[in-house]
Formats: sequence, C-alpha cells, structure tokens
Amino acid sequence: MSILIVVSNPRDWPLDLPGVTVVSARAYLTDPAHSEDRAAKVFNLCKSYRYQSLGYYVSLLAEARSHRPLPSAHTIEALHSRALVRVLTEDLDALIQKSLAPIRSDRFELSIYFGRNVAARHDKLSRRLFDLLRAPLLRAHFERHGDLWHLRSVLPISASDIPDSHKAFVVQAAGEYFSGRKRAPRRRAAPRYALAILVDPANPEPASDGKALHKFEKAAAAVGLETTFITRADLGRLNEFDALFIRDTTFVNHYTYRFSRHAAAEGLVVIDDPESILKCNNKVYLAELLARHHVPAPRTLLVHRDNVDDIVPALGLPCVLKQPDSSFGVGVRKAETRAELQAEVKALLERSELIVAQEWLPTEYDWRVGVLDRRVLFVCRYYMAPGHWQIVWHGDRGQGYLEGPTVAYSVGEAPEEVVKLGLKAANLIGDGLYGVDIKQLEGRSVVVEINDNPNLDAGNEDGVLKDALYREVMGVFLRRIEARKRGSGR
Repeated sequence: MSILIVVSNPRDWPLDLPGVTVVSARAYLTDPAHSEDRAAKVFNLCKSYRYQSLGYYVSLLAEARSHRPLPSAHTIEALHSRALVRVLTEDLDALIQKSLAPIRSDRFELSIYFGRNVAARHDKLSRRLFDLLRAPLLRAHFERHGDLWHLRSVLPISASDIPDSHKAFVVQAAGEYFSGRKRAPRRRAAPRYALAILVDPANPEPASDGKALHKFEKAAAAVGLETTFITRADLGRLNEFDALFIRDTTFVNHYTYRFSRHAAAEGLVVIDDPESILKCNNKVYLAELLARHHVPAPRTLLVHRDNVDDIVPALGLPCVLKQPDSSFGVGVRKAETRAELQAEVKALLERSELIVAQEWLPTEYDWRVGVLDRRVLFVCRYYMAPGHWQIVWHGDRGQGYLEGPTVAYSVGEAPEEVVKLGLKAANLIGDGLYGVDIKQLEGRSVVVEINDNPNLDAGNEDGVLKDALYREVMGVFLRRIEARKRGSGR
C-alpha cells in the first residue's frame, strides 16, 4: 500500500518520512498515475478544506478512487459543524477535565498530530479526539468557565500550521502511525465490502441474540460482506467499513446515536440511520406524525403542566402514560386512579416538558409488522408477559425481566388491514428497519408504536422465513453499498 501525503505545496511538508510520498494537491487531482493507484492511502494536509477548494476535492476524489482519505469529505463537513462535534465528543467530559486540570489560563489550544500531542499528559485525550474525528492534524479549542473546561471547536489544520518547534515530534508521530498501519493484517480478498455490527455484550435485552448474530454473519458472508462485531469502544474504526448495522438498543442521548451520526457523516450505509433513531425515539413526534397523516392510533393527549386536568375527561381511567423516549416498556406507566395519575404525571414531567397520555386498550397480544426498505419483512404476534399488561415485564427496580411468547406469521396469514397499516406507518419514517406495533380490538386496528431497531431474534421473528430473513437484511446492505459506490464513481 502506498502512502500519500497531499499538501497544497510540497514546501509545506519539509519532513522526511521513509515510505511516504509527498505530492501537491493539484498533482494528485490531475496526474492519471494517482487515479490508477488502487492501493493508496491518502492523508490530506492541504491549507484549506472549504467547500470546493483544492483540499475539499482531494478528499472527495480520494473517496471516489477508494483511497479512504483522512479526513474524508464527510469528516470535513462534520468538523465544521459545532453541534455535531459536540454530539460526537460529549462522552469525553471526564477525560477533558482530567487532562486540562493543570492548565492555569482560561483558554487552551490542543494540537493533535496523528493522535498525539507533544505533551504526554494530553496523549490520551488527543488519541480519543483523533479516533472520533479522523483527521491527521487537528487543533482543539477549549475554554474554562468556573471550574469546568468546555470543548468549543475542533478544526483540521494544514502542514503549514505546524510550529517549527513541533516538526520533529510530528515526524515521530507520523512515522509511528504509518508503521502501525503497515503492520495491520490485510483484509481477505474474497469479501467485496466490510460490514460492522455494533453490539453491547453486557446488554441483557439486545436487539438480536447471539444465535441471530451468528446467522447475520453467515448471511453476510454469503453475499460478499465481511463482518466485524464492534462495541462502543470502536467509534474510531468506522472508516474501516462500508456499512454499520446497529444491534444494540438505540437512544438519542446514547452512544448508539453517536455511532449512527458518525457513520452517516463518513458515508457508510447505516441501519439504524440517525434520522430514524431521532424520530422513533420520541413519542411526542410519533403522536403528531400519526395524527397529521390520519393513521389510526389510540386516543392520545400531549400532556404538559397546564393540561393535566384534561387527561381523565379525554381518555378516562385507566390510561397509559409515556415519557417521550421510552422503549421496551421502560418509561411507560399505567394509571388506574386519579391519585396514581397525579403521581405518575408529576414524575414524568420532571424529566420532560411534554409527555404522552393514551387510552387504555387491553389486548392479549400486539401485532408487530417488521418493515425494511419499504417492504414487509416479518409479521409476529407478541403476547403479553404472564400476569402483566405489557409484552415485557421489568422486575421491581429493574431487577430482571419477563417476556411473553412470540409467534411468527406469514404475511398472507396476518390480517391484511394490519399489514397495510404497519407498512404505511413505517414508510412515514423512512426506508430503514422498523417494527410497527398494532393493536386490534372491537373492530379497530391502531398503531401503538413505530420502533427503529426492532428485535430480530433466532426462533422468534425468523419463525417463518428462517435463514432467508437474515439473507434479506444482508441483501439490502449489499444493494445500498453498491448503489452508493456507483453514485460516488467508486
């Protein structure tokens, strides 16, 4: 693999590194030899990455040539979004406070060279920022307010921005980084693309059990995808892959959302995509969406502090109360008396300005319609947990849980009204993977939830399609990866 450092002017990089070729941005963009090199790794150190500048086009064309540039065009865009930088780095607060504690001024700039800083005490913070933001040369700006440091921005810098006193260190850091990448084992030639599956081995209620994950891995290999299981510690590895499949429970204020955002910014095919996570994880949004599109749903009231007294006249008792980001039954309460209602509403409104109240619709089971790529993938009945009113019963204080049985049905066996309603509701969100929960009673079919990241467990959702369910999911990944490659000219 050839290593190219691309700079605006070769004089900007007067540093000698064995095995590394320094080329100008214009030469990289126009010399046919660089477009024909299929095994190059590009490090873009141009003076400017602004839109449609030479530096911008270096990363853009490097992606088209499958050179996997650092930074990628998506990373360049992300680095210029302060909001996205905050989302990607919000887990670093404790490390920031520890690393910057000795600093006496109220402002501090951290120069990051291939994940390193000239001061060893900042190496850990530098490595984490580099792993998250994936640009070879970065400068992070911090401000202190009171006793706490805050990250204000992180921007890529060019080779010409390296102070003379740092150049020897940059040579050392770059050399160590390049030699480390050379030692990395080569990926097998047979798989065409690389898929990361994000899991949390400690999650007692994962989106897919171990047997299902093995089936996904087998189905991926059958269509030419190399599978790697990753965890929350692997955010910095996302640029190694072509696609990300999230199989841990998703939340917005959670590492899964940061993975999804980061993967989307890097140009990966992502399921669940960040927009789907954002929409499906908020019951207030879903209630408004279903009402606007005239999708049948339980009678619903958006509750705030000034309309609590409207709940009983509108919905009666008992009724169901939901915090906006509830999932898997957590954050969902049933109030049977006015006293219970007042207590539960008070507790939920302490966490959110708006909550959702819905009429109580007792059923023996819920239908779930699984939808992927705007097509029905599976249909199941989820029966209530024994002696409980929900599908999943969480023990007192979250100690343990109990699920009702799952029975899979073919699309033809399921009620046509349920299938059509589930497909319509899912398609309001997007073209990702969704599970739409529907209740049927007294001649009514109503959508209770639209879930991103639905369960796909061996022996449950695959009860009808068997291994074909896993092949169908992997086939969608393959088609999307290929479409994206064609669209980028790769």
